[in-house]
Amino acid sequence: MSSTRKTSPGGDAGGAVLLILVLAGLGLYAAVWGVMSLSHQLDGTGADVPVNPIEFVAALTAGSLAWAPSALMLGIAATVLVAVVVIDGAFLIGRARGKRSRVDVAARHMGRGRDVEGLTKQNAVAIAKRLGVDAAPGVVVGKSVATGATLYGSWEDLHVVIAGPRTGKTTSLVTPAVVEAPGAVVTTSNKRDVVDATRDVRAKRGQVWVFDPQGVAEEPATWWWDPLSYVTDDEKARTLATHFATGSRDASAKTDAYFDGAGLVLLAGLLLAAAVDRRPITDVYRWLTRPTDETAADVLRERYPVISDQLLGAMQSPEKQRGGIYGTAQQMAACLTNSRILPWVTPPEGADKWTRQAFDPHAFVQHTDTVYALSKEGAGNAGLLVTALTVAVIEAAEDLAKRSPNGRLVTPMLGVLDEAANVCRWRDLPSLYSHYGSRGIILMTVLQSWSQGVDVWTESGMKKLWSAANIATYLGGVKETGFLEDLSKLVGSYDRVTSSVTSGQRTSVSRSLQRDRILDVDELSALPRGRAVVLASGSRATLVRSLPWMAGQHADAIRASIQAHDPHSASTLEDAYVSLASMQAADREQQEAA
Repeated sequence: MSSTRKTSPGGDAGGAVLLILVLAGLGLYAAVWGVMSLSHQLDGTGADVPVNPIEFVAALTAGSLAWAPSALMLGIAATVLVAVVVIDGAFLIGRARGKRSRVDVAARHMGRGRDVEGLTKQNAVAIAKRLGVDAAPGVVVGKSVATGATLYGSWEDLHVVIAGPRTGKTTSLVTPAVVEAPGAVVTTSNKRDVVDATRDVRAKRGQVWVFDPQGVAEEPATWWWDPLSYVTDDEKARTLATHFATGSRDASAKTDAYFDGAGLVLLAGLLLAAAVDRRPITDVYRWLTRPTDETAADVLRERYPVISDQLLGAMQSPEKQRGGIYGTAQQMAACLTNSRILPWVTPPEGADKWTRQAFDPHAFVQHTDTVYALSKEGAGNAGLLVTALTVAVIEAAEDLAKRSPNGRLVTPMLGVLDEAANVCRWRDLPSLYSHYGSRGIILMTVLQSWSQGVDVWTESGMKKLWSAANIATYLGGVKETGFLEDLSKLVGSYDRVTSSVTSGQRTSVSRSLQRDRILDVDELSALPRGRAVVLASGSRATLVRSLPWMAGQHADAIRASIQAHDPHSASTLEDAYVSLASMQAADREQQEAA
């Protein structure tokens, strides 16, 4: 006959029972000694009650120390008091252990101390000092569950965040990062929450630009940006055409190898012609509806003769072939027919000509301004223009960095690509990611799931992006077992002691080490709100506690900004603080359990 006892990550119940018994024994001894001493003093017997526990027990056993008359009543009172204390203590310990999260218990096996030295505030401050940044030491990642220390990404680290719906990414990562950024900020989104929460805070540092061609935040078109200002040569024209192609179709849409390629080449040529001839971008779509109009080819004849011939080749191809090429290009540029979008990307006329300012990405990156680029998913979305604007700003920052000391921006620029797979589908992002950290351009790409990234960049592209990021953060809410299995492996394993007791003629005990996952797939899928797993270069995976803006130093300013701009500010703030209260209550329970 044999039985097996296993020790779990949180320890075994025997430890708690032993602790209770030890405390009860000490309490019982203190009560007995106190009753004996106090009773002799009350009755005035003059007996000497030894303070030394050994002498006291020996005197009681030998009978040389008798009980005073009042000891009975005092003993009854002391017994009741000790019983109440022991019972309450056992209840509190049991209650705390019962509410203790298995996830938090796992933190003892994850990164701490030197294992996460690259994420410490000291490291971030040292890097900021070396780079000459006097403001915030870096982007706050969270607070270590194991040690309570606040962890930072430095001004050289790039981020990838995977967070399912309602996991607190906006309140805990995006909003704090935007308000604490020392330099220029460009951020994308499909909702207005970040804009409402941060625009007044950012306005104290510089001008705020809200690019809202679909009315996500109901922002009026008080300024405009010409996408053709980005097109300075044929390479830029093809890049802009690629943004149109990628952003104009669903990730699952079927493509045609010939017509998609030919349509992209046609669109790139027409964009280049419009830019060279200083025309509005609407002329590009007008040319697409007139396949026999050779104006664009004529414009390019002198400076770009090969591209001019390409355009003529498409225009003079057989009718069905030409129809397929032009039809494909029209689909890519379909957003240029949206009357709501056009005021944001075409020159103002009439009275607006003197009141609507033109946005210049190269001037923007030289200041501490903020641009919010917003779009919704679905038909007629402006996601391709959001991508084009975001890329124009980031590449302008790169150009400035090249001309700056040490080839990097003097003051880092932050780019938060929230909802990147929906509104900022930048095809070349994985290949360029690691380069931007050395330029002082700190990017944070936020996705709802691994598969979202695969839809935009393919499996290999998503792996490249994940690996290029210095800091990868997972906030929970994902049910993709493949991704969670890989993440579980990256978090690692721990050695658990297993004891086997064999009973028979002789009783023997054997111990062995068993290797278990620190966080299994089911635990990662059910990661509680307010917790995140962080994987950083050169560091062990660590479990962190989220730090929502409501508990930060900018809470009052953010709250005021929400009240000033959010049409549902009362419910928004109530939800935020209810969430904070829930997280704080969970934290208190964890601290009590510890």
